[in-house]
Amino acid sequence: MKQSLAVVRIHLVSWRFIGIMPVAILALVLVLNLALFGSMGDIIPPDGRTTGGVLSIYITVAVGYLQAMTQSFPFALGLSVTRRAFYAGTALLVAIEAAAAGALLLGLKVVEQASGGWGLGIKFFAIAFLVVDNPLLQWLIYAVPFAALSAMAVFVGVVFKRWGQAGVYALTIALGVGLAGAVVLITLQDWWPAFGGWFAEQTPLALFAGYPLVLALLLGGAGWLAIRRAIP
Repeated sequence: MKQSLAVVRIHLVSWRFIGIMPVAILALVLVLNLALFGSMGDIIPPDGRTTGGVLSIYITVAVGYLQAMTQSFPFALGLSVTRRAFYAGTALLVAIEAAAAGALLLGLKVVEQASGGWGLGIKFFAIAFLVVDNPLLQWLIYAVPFAALSAMAVFVGVVFKRWGQAGVYALTIALGVGLAGAVVLITLQDWWPAFGGWFAEQTPLALFAGYPLVLALLLGGAGWLAIRRAIP
């Protein structure tokens, strides 16, 4: 446990990039959206003022964890930290940051709704298909995808450290072929109506918390299997 906490401290050496940068980029994107919609006046009706800018914080953090795996991993092992401790410490930091980000986004969503969409009717955090009435469930909807994307970035970083660029290329090609094959199969079998119906029946909690949690656990397990032989 002591080594895992040391790994968290190693990651936090870059606390500006891990903690401050995602929030700063989120704030910048929000300001740009406010300026954009504010300058348009009534050109865009209130029901059309929805933006996906909140994704900026997720993408920035994912990039941060990818960088952490490629830079902090060799440094930590050079300090005699075990691979198990490094992976556990990284997972702990992911969980902490996901929980904090979920709380931040939940608070901003409350402010947005109370202010009438920042006075402009904008739905930046309170996007219709993400909103639920229960605060705990709303926090999960914000936090779990955060953990899933971070786990994805960590996994890609592990693949890079284990198999190099060839492994990343192979992973990308495999994903592309798999997705293309799934699209072809669904099209040939005429399963699109059934797939659309199934998707429409899913609750926001299932789509943005349940399935991403399963994905995070699967990627976490796969990453652990690969990191045991990863080269610093």
